[in-house]
Amino acid sequence: MNFSGVLQGAVALLWIVVVGLIVLAVVRASRGQKVRAISISVLVVAILAVILTTVSAGLVFIQPEERGVVISAIDPRGYREQALQPGLRWIIPFFENVVTYSISKLTYTMSIATEEGQVPGDDSVAARTSDGQEVLLDASVIYAIDPNSVVQVHIAWQRRYTDELIRPLTRGIIRDAVSQFGVEEVYSLKRAELNELIREEMDRKLAENGLLLANFVLRNITFSPEYAASVEQKQIAEQLAQQASFVVEQRRQEAEQARQVAQGRADAVVIDAEGQAKARIIEAEAEKQALELIAEALATNQDLLTYQYINELAPGIQVMLVPSNAPYLLPLPTLEAQTVAVPTPQPTPLPTPETAP
Repeated sequence: MNFSGVLQGAVALLWIVVVGLIVLAVVRASRGQKVRAISISVLVVAILAVILTTVSAGLVFIQPEERGVVISAIDPRGYREQALQPGLRWIIPFFENVVTYSISKLTYTMSIATEEGQVPGDDSVAARTSDGQEVLLDASVIYAIDPNSVVQVHIAWQRRYTDELIRPLTRGIIRDAVSQFGVEEVYSLKRAELNELIREEMDRKLAENGLLLANFVLRNITFSPEYAASVEQKQIAEQLAQQASFVVEQRRQEAEQARQVAQGRADAVVIDAEGQAKARIIEAEAEKQALELIAEALATNQDLLTYQYINELAPGIQVMLVPSNAPYLLPLPTLEAQTVAVPTPQPTPLPTPETAP
């Protein structure tokens, strides 16, 4: 509850009562009626009103979000060194008065949008980069008066610090910072670094003037139409180059895949050939070992070859024909009795002319 405001309301009411009593006393006196009681009432109420007016003039209530600067006619400096803190405070009536300042956070916005900033219309900050390109920047400064520096702010700026300090200081710092970067660095590569550089310089400059920087926001960066068109063309070219690079990479991968498939087939052929060769070697080794065993067996048993030959004959054979002038090749002890070997007849010689009848 604002006690000072209530007191001022009571004082106003008392003065109204005093005026009303005076009017009533004048009316009664004009009619020849007694006005002594009314005069005493007027005097009492007037004295009470004066006392409350004096008290009201000396009481000041400071809100929690405010600080009060005391302007004093008694102090040689013309003001108190310490600002009034929140609460009900006392000053010397009629010789001192209080100017209150809000210490809440405030935002000052400069924007290219017509109705977005504190100044109607395009209020963006025009700046030139280190390579001569013009850029337009939208920015917001969030700041507050330092509670410990309210008196200094009042002496230096009064209530002009927003338009005469925040605005020109911010625009100048932004232009100086942008001039240290190239245009591509401003909008992509080093935008965060640019924002931090501006914020640090703003913090230092505002602190020198009794203000606190809560945050600096670099909201938007706009380019001239010519440069924006060139950036768009560059991006299109980069996208086409990336697409071409992707196609080349795709073709390279397809070729690599085909090479690997061919290599796999070749490796499979080699492996198959190696397998066949190894199989032949194993088979030859087996045949060699078998022949060596056969040779060893023949060396110790001559009839083994005959036995093997007989085993290879057709099982139904009953007769063998051999030349008459050749010995029997094989003894056939197991043939049946009716089986005979018939010699092959010799051809009859033709008669000569001398022997012809």
